[in-house]
Order: sequence, then structure tokens, then C-alpha cells
Amino acid sequence: MRATSGTQGAAATSPSRATSGSAAGLPARILRQGAYESLAMLRNGEQLVLAIVLPLLALAALVITPLLDAHGPSRIDIAAPGVLALCTMSTAFTGQGIATGFDRRYGVLRFLSTTPLGRSGLILGKAVAVVAVLAVQLVVIGGAAVLLGWSPRPEGILPAALLLLVGSAAFTALGLLVAGTLRPEATLAVTNLVWILLAAAGGIIIPASGLPTAVEPLVSVLPSAALGDGLRSALLDGVLDPIACLVLLAWASLASLAAIRWFKWS
Repeated sequence: MRATSGTQGAAATSPSRATSGSAAGLPARILRQGAYESLAMLRNGEQLVLAIVLPLLALAALVITPLLDAHGPSRIDIAAPGVLALCTMSTAFTGQGIATGFDRRYGVLRFLSTTPLGRSGLILGKAVAVVAVLAVQLVVIGGAAVLLGWSPRPEGILPAALLLLVGSAAFTALGLLVAGTLRPEATLAVTNLVWILLAAAGGIIIPASGLPTAVEPLVSVLPSAALGDGLRSALLDGVLDPIACLVLLAWASLASLAAIRWFKWS
């Protein structure tokens, strides 16, 4: 999947807004940048396929096929948390990584980093965009799952929200790390390949405990398995999985430190 620059057009709009609104604080500029990037992602056909269409197809396939029959009380109850985790990875890692990689090639990152938005504001704006698009995904995918008979545990909503936020932070940091260190073509290939591998065998759809014993210990420490298993614990059992939360926090911290150290703005 080839994705075009998510913020290329921001070079013409965001800096001028930030300059003209010099009285506005950094939070206002971050929110404006986040809103711009959110709309850019949702208007991009290829990003929309990655964010909405593929998760919907995955949800339908998991409900129709017997793949998850051995892993829980019903197909939809196991499938829905996994697909929501897949949405997080799609938007925060693959989508944001590809968009940032091409922004870097076209000089958008270097240009925006010299405006009042600054480098920190630009990165936070991307994080805001990820959360906004994820909210749209939750409404669409969650609504479709409810129509298919999904009934999550109410007491698990808050733990699930916490895991989604930490998971989005971890995958965004990983996406930025890849986008900031590799060429755009390599970023495109790596993010899509990792997405496929983690979706198929990274514990995000099929629980890590359901994978072969030889690979289970390795898969269980991946951010994909931590988010998938954590969401299943929250939405099926109504409890927060502390191990999953710690694994995601560790990935978010390490990937953020690595991105800060090695990210190249041009």
C-alpha cells in the first residue's frame, strides 16, 4: 500500500496559521495541527482502507470462520478486541509511519519544525491525530461489532481505554522510529510487512496462548500481543491486565527514547 504525505499540505496552511495566531499558545497550535492531520488521514483513500475497510473485513471474516472457536465463549467476543487492537496498530504504526516517512522526504518535517509549532508540537500533533482517527475507528468498528452481537463488559471500558492510549503511544513511537531512520520506500515496505506479520502471528488477533508453545514466550512480549491480550482481558473479563500494560509502557518508553536519539528530520 502506498500512502502519500499526510501533512504535505500543512506546509501551506499550518505555519501561516501558527504565525498569524502568535498569541495562541502551543496547545492550540498542536490541536490545529492534529485536526489537520486527522482530516488528511481520513480523506486519503489508501489510509481509509487501512484504518476502516481492512479491520471491517477482518471482523467479518473472524465471525464467519471457525478460526477463533477454541479461544473463547463466542467468535465475536474474541474477535472484536483483537480487531480494535489491529486498528490501533494500523493507524499509529503503519499509517503514521508511512505518512511521516514521505513528509520527511518532501521536506515538510524540516519546514514545520522551524515554525512556531516546533518539533515537539509537530510530534504531539501527530499523536493527537492518531487518537482522533482511533476514536473514529472505535465508533465504526465497535458499532459493527455490537450489531454482530458483541456485548463488552461495562467495567472493562476504562481499562480498555487506558490500554488503547498506551498502545497507541507505543505504536506511534515505533512508527516514528522507522519513519525517522529509514528511506520512505523502506518505511513503506517495513511497516506493511510488520503489520502483516503481527496481524497474522503477533498475538493481536489469535491470543498468544493459542500459538505454538515454542513461539509463545517471544510473542507474549510483543506490543501487539500485549494490546490484544490486554483488551481481551478488559472487555471479556472486566479487569486490567497489569502485565500487558507494563509491556506496552516499556515499548512506548524504549521506542520514544530511540526515536529521540536517531530520528532524522531530513
